[in-house]
Amino acid sequence: MGWSSTSAPAPAVLLLWLLALAFRADALAANWGTRALHPLPGDVTVQLLKDNGFDKVKLFEADPAALKALGHSGIQVMLGLPNELLATVARDVAAAEQWVQHNVSHYVSDYGVDIRFVAVGNEPFLKSYKGQFEAATLPAVRNVQAALVKAGLARQVRVTVPLNADVYESLDGRPSSGDFRPDITTLMTSLVRFLLDSGGVLAINIYPFLSMDADANFPRDYAFFPAPGAPPSQASVQDGNVLYTNVFDANYDTLVAALEKHGLGNITVVVGEIGWPTDGDANANAAGAQKFNQGLFDRIVAGKGTPRRPQMPDVYVFALLDEDAKSVDPGNFERHWGVFNYDGSPKYALRLAGGKGVVPAKGVRYLSKQWCVLRPDASPTDPAIVGAVGYACQYADCTSLSPGSSCGGLDVRGNVSYAFNQFFQSASQQKGSCGFNNLSVVTTTDPSQGTCRFKIMIDTGRHDLTHQEDSGAARAAAAWGTVVAVLALLAIVAL
Repeated sequence: MGWSSTSAPAPAVLLLWLLALAFRADALAANWGTRALHPLPGDVTVQLLKDNGFDKVKLFEADPAALKALGHSGIQVMLGLPNELLATVARDVAAAEQWVQHNVSHYVSDYGVDIRFVAVGNEPFLKSYKGQFEAATLPAVRNVQAALVKAGLARQVRVTVPLNADVYESLDGRPSSGDFRPDITTLMTSLVRFLLDSGGVLAINIYPFLSMDADANFPRDYAFFPAPGAPPSQASVQDGNVLYTNVFDANYDTLVAALEKHGLGNITVVVGEIGWPTDGDANANAAGAQKFNQGLFDRIVAGKGTPRRPQMPDVYVFALLDEDAKSVDPGNFERHWGVFNYDGSPKYALRLAGGKGVVPAKGVRYLSKQWCVLRPDASPTDPAIVGAVGYACQYADCTSLSPGSSCGGLDVRGNVSYAFNQFFQSASQQKGSCGFNNLSVVTTTDPSQGTCRFKIMIDTGRHDLTHQEDSGAARAAAAWGTVVAVLALLAIVAL
C-alpha cells in the first residue's frame, strides 16, 4: 500500500519497505556454465557474483570446483542433473538416491553449499530431441523427489525442470490463447501437477535472440524491452485490453495462460535462461547484448513482471561467463552468451541496483604476455596452412572468425594468426604449441585489431588440452562450421 506526500509512513513501515527494496534489488541470478578450456577459478567466480549483487546461481551439472567454491558464500544454488542421466535415475530410485547423496547431501553437509533446487534435465522436451527424454523425465523427477525426502532435504531442496519455450504455443499469436504443445499436453499437465503438489517450481527458458536470429523478417525492436517513453513496437500484440510490446512478456504470459487453462495457474514459474550473445553471429554483438540485458536488469531491479504475473519472478541470466568449449550445435554464438568475458572482465557497461555498474573479477592470473601468429615471411598461400588452420580450430575456439563476428573482418593473415593463437593459448602456451610446420612464430606484440581481441588465456596451472568431456570427434564437429569459412577464404586467396 502506498502513501501520499502529505501522509508519511510510520518508521517501522518505512524500514520494512526499504528492506524489501534492498532485497529485491539484490535478487539477481545467473547461469554459471563450466564448459571452458581455461575456466575462471571457482573462488574468483564466486567473488565476481557477490561483487555484482548476484545471490542465486544455476549450475548445469555438479562441478566439484564450482560447488566447493559456493560453500558458505550466501549464494543460493540450483543444481542441474544432466539429460544423459535421466534414464538411469528414472529406472532406479536407488540411482537417484546415490546421485542426491554424492551431489546434494555431500555438498550441503560437508561444504555448506546452499542448494535450493535440483533442476532435473535441461529442456528435455525440446522438439529437436524427437522425444528422446520424454518418457524418462517425470519418473526421474519423482525419484529425485523421493531421494530428497529420504535424505531429509525435501524442505530445503525442491525439484524443477527447465523447459524450452517450444513446449507451449498460441495458434493465433495472442498470449491468452496459449496452450501446451498437443503432443506433450498430457505429459506437461502430469509434470506440472507433480511439481505443484511437491512444492517445486517450473523453469522456462526464453530467448528473444533466437526468435530474431532464426527469422530475417522478425521485427527487431520487438525482441528488446522498450525504453521508457518510447513508442511501442509496430509488432506489438493486442490481446484484449493488454498490449504486449516485447517478446519476453508475450512469451511468458503464453505459458501462464496454458497453465491456467489446465488448472495449474498456482505454480511458480521462474525464468531459467534468458540473455543475448555478443559474438559468433552477425546478430550477436555487444551493442545488442547491452541493450537487451540492460532492459532486463532494469525490469528485475524494479520487480516489474508481466501483465499476467505483475511481480517479476526469479530470472537466471544466461550467462555469467563465455564458455569456449561448449557445443556450437545451435550456432557459433553459443560460446558467447556471457555478460562477462571468459576472464571475468565486463563486455559492456550495465547499471545494476542503485545505478551501480558491473565490476570485473579480481585476482585473475594470466599466462605470459605472448601470442602465436603467422610468421611474417610465411605466405598465406602455403599449402600447409589449410591443414594447420583446420587443426587449430578443431581443438580451439575459432567462432569469433564467423562472418559478421568480432574477428570476421580480418584479412587472410589475420585469420590464420587468430587460429594459431587460439590453439597456442588453449594449449597453455606449451612448448611446441606454436609450431604449425614452421609457419608460426611467438611474438610479444599484441596482434589485436579493431574489434578483434587476440586473447591471452587464464593461467589455471592444471590445464590439459586433451582432458575434455566431449570426444575429439565431437569437438571437431562443433568447430567445423567456422573452419569451413576460414578455409574457404584461404582457398580463394590461393587461386
